[in-house]
Amino acid sequence: MNTTAQATPDGLAVRKDSHRWKILGIGVLANASFSAAFAGIPVTAIFMRADYRLDNTQLGLVLGSLGLGVAVSELPWGVLTDRWGDRKVLLCGLITTALTLAAMALFAVPGIDGIPTMWQLALGLLTVGLLGGSVNGSSGRAVMGWFREGERGLAMSIRQTAVPVGGGVGAVVLPALASAHGFAAVYGLLALFCLLSAAMAWLWLHEPPAVAGGMNAPAQTRSALRDIKVWRVAMAIGILCFPQVSVLTFATIFLHDVGHAGLTLISATMAAIQIGAAVMRVWSGRWTDRHGNRRSYLRTCSALSVLLFVGLGVLAALAPASWPQWVLGLIVLMLIAGGICASAWHGVAYTELATLAGAHQVGTALGLGNTCVFLVFFLAAQAVPVLLAWQSWPAVWLAGAVGALIAWPIFLRQAR
Repeated sequence: MNTTAQATPDGLAVRKDSHRWKILGIGVLANASFSAAFAGIPVTAIFMRADYRLDNTQLGLVLGSLGLGVAVSELPWGVLTDRWGDRKVLLCGLITTALTLAAMALFAVPGIDGIPTMWQLALGLLTVGLLGGSVNGSSGRAVMGWFREGERGLAMSIRQTAVPVGGGVGAVVLPALASAHGFAAVYGLLALFCLLSAAMAWLWLHEPPAVAGGMNAPAQTRSALRDIKVWRVAMAIGILCFPQVSVLTFATIFLHDVGHAGLTLISATMAAIQIGAAVMRVWSGRWTDRHGNRRSYLRTCSALSVLLFVGLGVLAALAPASWPQWVLGLIVLMLIAGGICASAWHGVAYTELATLAGAHQVGTALGLGNTCVFLVFFLAAQAVPVLLAWQSWPAVWLAGAVGALIAWPIFLRQAR
């Protein structure tokens, strides 16, 4: 007998238990689609700088505007998700993001009619960020609602693998696409990704059943925005993103300008970071579900990031002006290790944040967390060119170590 036709309570539970994996798939696809934009577009930095005639400071402003848009919109989108439901918010965000990217493909690319100004490009990417900020809180609320305690760390970590997976796809595909066909093809492909995700959400996403492990408990009277524990974790998440953003946004420029690496090596390096981070996020979610050690895992990631980025900064300072192949290889390995470590903890951190906030505050809490993340994304994109002008690349990587060092003691505080 087909279990989808059963009318018994047990049959209903089977159907709903099976459907949660579709919900997780939607969350992964939606996050991967937007991640391909916000993590993939920075990997095209070499071509963007050349095609749009930008210097490093202008490039930082343009790329930072994408993160600023997400930072500004994440919290409002999260609050709306808790009020309207995840389906409405996710569909609205994905469709409007796709339309914005399609408009950029038509009107914001270099061509025979001229080159768009820096401000036109920045405004387009800012709008993409403002609308795409809907994805994290809405998909996170859906996943947290459909999975039980003891499973949510794994489920949220799988959802968070979409960020490096989407970024990895972007790292492999978008630079080659920008080089061969220009930025119209880049923006057009990203628009198609978002539309595909919206179609899947339209077909399958709906509110979770009441049996999903307590996430439909009575609403709390206290807002997550008034809970200092939620704020502490959200700020630590944001601060710990500084080393990650430094690698994802400017490692391509570092390898190209200083190491004279080719496009193939650069794309492979960035893809290795994203794929490694995806694998580690899944492992870490399962590990912390089994051992109940989210806080200690987050502290470990912070401490390892400090060590790796100090090592990268020292290596960049001691490397000769013209890198021999063994230096290039060693720096690539350090970038991969540091990038993976600085990206491996997101699913665990967001699970901790959502659990702290409670069932009816998940969207708000995740919105607050991502507001901190993308505020750091914007600030890092502005800070790196300043650090480069001050003390060159060693200062950039040592600043990443400082960010991880600041986050470490915050995770020492007990959540409950």
